[in-house]
Amino acid sequence: MNRLKQKYNDEIIPSLTEKYKYTSKMSVPKLEKIVVNIGAGDASSNSKLLDAAMRDLEIITGQKPVKTVAKKAIAGFKIRAGQPIGCKVTLRGESMYNFLDKLIRITLPRVRDFRGISPKSFDGRGNYTLGLTEQLIFSEIEYDDVVKVRGMDIVFVTTAKTNEEALELLKGFGMPFKK
Repeated sequence: MNRLKQKYNDEIIPSLTEKYKYTSKMSVPKLEKIVVNIGAGDASSNSKLLDAAMRDLEIITGQKPVKTVAKKAIAGFKIRAGQPIGCKVTLRGESMYNFLDKLIRITLPRVRDFRGISPKSFDGRGNYTLGLTEQLIFSEIEYDDVVKVRGMDIVFVTTAKTNEEALELLKGFGMPFKK
């Protein structure tokens, strides 16, 4: 069993139950999935850029990404509806916990001048979005193989009803929030 899943069962569930007075173990918030998303809007002019972004995402997550397409046309950005403009991976179960463990222990400490992540990026329904400016902070990415430096969004989807519960859940996993 993964280290973080064990920690969730042994430490996080009892502490959240005590703090918020849950009556059932099933009502305790849990991490449902992690969605990692790379936007590649400039891939409209060069399809190799999207392929490179997909390769990087597959190396980072260990899972094959899905292309995301534009929902509607935006003339100012020269984007047509149905055109591929990015890629995403949805992680669940064991691979989700492995990715979260790697993110907390290896990747985030590699960020230059890192002082913690903002506790303000919750959406009001208990989901947290973390924006990264470059894919080079992941140890699997070789600097020489990078076609273009890209940012990405990592969305933590929880079953928490409020931001406060979700913050406590993610702090329990060891997410380095700013004080």
